[in-house]
Amino acid sequence: MSHESYKILLTIFLATVASSCSQENQSISEMDANGQVCNSDPNINYICGPLNAEDLLSAGDTGMILTSGMNGTLDGSQTNGHLYLVNPVDESWVDLVSSPNFSQDFNSDSYPDCPGPLNTDDYSAHGLALKEIENSYFDLYITSHGAREAIEIFTLDLRDASAKLVWSGCVPLDEAIMHNSLAILSDGGFVTTQFMTWAGGVESTFSGEAKGSLVTWRPGEQPSVLPNSEMDGPNGIVISDDERYIYVAAFAASELVRFDLSQNPIKRESISLDITPDNVRWGEPGMLLTAGGNTSGGGWSVIEIDADSLEASRIGGMGSDASLQGASSALQVGNNIWVGTYSGDRIGYFERN
Repeated sequence: MSHESYKILLTIFLATVASSCSQENQSISEMDANGQVCNSDPNINYICGPLNAEDLLSAGDTGMILTSGMNGTLDGSQTNGHLYLVNPVDESWVDLVSSPNFSQDFNSDSYPDCPGPLNTDDYSAHGLALKEIENSYFDLYITSHGAREAIEIFTLDLRDASAKLVWSGCVPLDEAIMHNSLAILSDGGFVTTQFMTWAGGVESTFSGEAKGSLVTWRPGEQPSVLPNSEMDGPNGIVISDDERYIYVAAFAASELVRFDLSQNPIKRESISLDITPDNVRWGEPGMLLTAGGNTSGGGWSVIEIDADSLEASRIGGMGSDASLQGASSALQVGNNIWVGTYSGDRIGYFERN
């Protein structure tokens, strides 16, 4: 699947979502904090406006939520990639890259293979990873498509009332592959998931025709494939604090896979899920959260997984008539579970039972 074919498929998805959101018998029109008309559904609240908010992250103790925004089309208008900062208290949001406080300061010494500054007119923010350097000051890595396939690297400063985002470099990746999510390592490197080839598309991950892997990069080195990491559609990824375990959502296999890096060869275990799991996030202590489409019955679910025992349970979700579909990320903030989507104009949240 070419980049252009991918955009066409995403356009179809978004048009379908937009159509379902406009049906009066399914929802009630309300206005959100940013002045967006926002249809509501029972048992879930929405913030409308953020487009294709595929991944969600908590920004440390600031209380803010960071979301990616993949490029695509909604209601016939083309949109570029976005990087949103959401305030859960007043439900307002801002696009950080479009903000006056965005700037670029290329660190070519740290990222010598990066060809140059981010093309803000042609990028697609996908997976997100944060590392707090000091209180409310972060390194931010994103997987990005568009003008180039790369991990784009920023600093995010939330110490003042106005957020400041600075692009500092990139690590180019294989242009033939869509890289999905990533986790930051303690030395400033990362592990990212090779989800699919652009030529083969999503279908190839389900057919078994194409296998994805994990790719690691460390400063001063070239990206390399992690041994024994091949799987069907590796998607979301997190790593334990001691960097012993990597947890990966195998999207096309409907599994969560755990890699034990302390073993040689690397040991892997997995658990089957009733969803096609997308992003993975840490939730309550020792627990993981993932979200994805139900493998039967339509709609989507949020699944909680014990990182030690790999036992899983469903903690929420919605049916196929909900305004939010294509659930791709679940994030716990307080007692609320926030949900992102790869194909829509909103994020949602519901109270955890």
